[in-house]
Amino acid sequence: MTFEELPLNEKTKRALKDAGYTNPTPIQEQAIPVVLEGKDFIGQSKTGTGKTASYSLPMIEKVDASKKKVQAIVLCPTRELAVQVADEVRKFLKYQEGIKTIAVYGGQSIETQIKMLKKGVQIVIGTPGRIMDHMRRKTLKLDHVKMCVLDEADEMLNMGFEEDIETILKDVPEERQTVLFSATMNKRIMGITKKYLKNPKKVKIQAEELTVNEIEQISISIKEAMKSETLMRLIQVYQPQKAIVFCNTKKRVDDLIEVLKQNRFKAEALHGDIKQTMRERIMKRMRNGEFQILVATDVVARGIDIQDVEFVLNYDVPQEEEYYVHRIGRTGRNGNSGKAFTFVVGKEKSKLQSIKKYSNAKIKEGKIPTLSEINKIKNKVAIQKIQKVIDEKEFANEDLLKQLLENNKIEEVAKALITLLYGKPKEEKNEITIKTKTGENVKLFFNLGRKDNMKVKDFVGSIAANCGIQGGDIGKINILDKFSFVEVPGELVEDVIKGMKGKQIKGRDCNVEIAQH
Repeated sequence: MTFEELPLNEKTKRALKDAGYTNPTPIQEQAIPVVLEGKDFIGQSKTGTGKTASYSLPMIEKVDASKKKVQAIVLCPTRELAVQVADEVRKFLKYQEGIKTIAVYGGQSIETQIKMLKKGVQIVIGTPGRIMDHMRRKTLKLDHVKMCVLDEADEMLNMGFEEDIETILKDVPEERQTVLFSATMNKRIMGITKKYLKNPKKVKIQAEELTVNEIEQISISIKEAMKSETLMRLIQVYQPQKAIVFCNTKKRVDDLIEVLKQNRFKAEALHGDIKQTMRERIMKRMRNGEFQILVATDVVARGIDIQDVEFVLNYDVPQEEEYYVHRIGRTGRNGNSGKAFTFVVGKEKSKLQSIKKYSNAKIKEGKIPTLSEINKIKNKVAIQKIQKVIDEKEFANEDLLKQLLENNKIEEVAKALITLLYGKPKEEKNEITIKTKTGENVKLFFNLGRKDNMKVKDFVGSIAANCGIQGGDIGKINILDKFSFVEVPGELVEDVIKGMKGKQIKGRDCNVEIAQH
């Protein structure tokens, strides 16, 4: 089933298409038709299964835009969820005129909310406590409500909102539709449903589980500034023909694409601002192997149908647990093996634990590839390419070889040809003699500055990733117009100069030397 097949108005379908929604999730597929019919509904499903669209799409269909009265309310346990739901509803209302929604919750000025309510809104989404405040002040009237939604009902009861919920439901007209979603169904939830729902349709959705046998899942603890360079290292080490990188926002996608292209990686972007015709063209080009890396948002994750993706990377930890399932499910298909990496910054470790619990996934800890590992891989790839030519015996210009062998040994000819193909070996001597006390900082000169759009995090991230030292070991950084100075401990100077030799920062060639005082 697709959203096109559901009995939704064309403006809603257009908004869904713009947002990248193509196929409904299991809970959406079962809930939307029932709720559209006006029946009461109970959905047992976890966060991240797409339940917001399950009730908000039918809710939008039922609202009369010509009436500036509150016609639907959604009760949420937290202000974070209320804001999230309101944002989702506004996304679906993109092409609808006259339908207004507001999120009301504690911690935000109640006067601001009152002004918005006085202007006339049809959909109110909020926490029970704040909705009760507005009811007491007579700034929120529920006598025209046709639909009431209890989202994450079990959480609301756990937080002590049972009495508030009952008070609100008693104030809503009896001839209404009531929809309830809950991850669990305990006696207290059942008590609410028996008392306030009429012959509800019940649907239970199991959390989607991963087929993990063919997907190796790895998390990497990382600093934000090191992400782009670590991604490029992973691509160099694992050499995937087709890789998908997921980011949480369109801006992240666009910024990362710029960095990848500056560093000569073949990459394309896919997000909600890219029109459907262009998306299809990009997908076709990837299937044909015309570029290596697709950088995308979750908005388009479901529409990515490429069978032989070997490598998926979560550049950002997904915002919903189910997104993780959809993201890494792009690899390891049809019996093929795949790798799925997730970058984890600081406190995001708790999010990763939630993902493990939700998806039953075994995610092992990985490390940032070192420069020596990358060089070994490059050598291995070079050997494989040369060996393939030898095995296939499709040699070109053998007369040239004969002429070279007249005056040179075969080993010398082979070394010269490899040098031409892969460049001269980097000199590792680069001995640096510094008169400094242990722990004393040395100022290094970098040929990049403000005109190159350099920031402190760019230097820290690049030095940490390329030189194997901790960001905290880097001292004062002074960025000027055309160049910059970076202080590092004396014992790390050689590591930094060697590690940054031949490297780029934000796609610009980097030159590092000891500053002349």
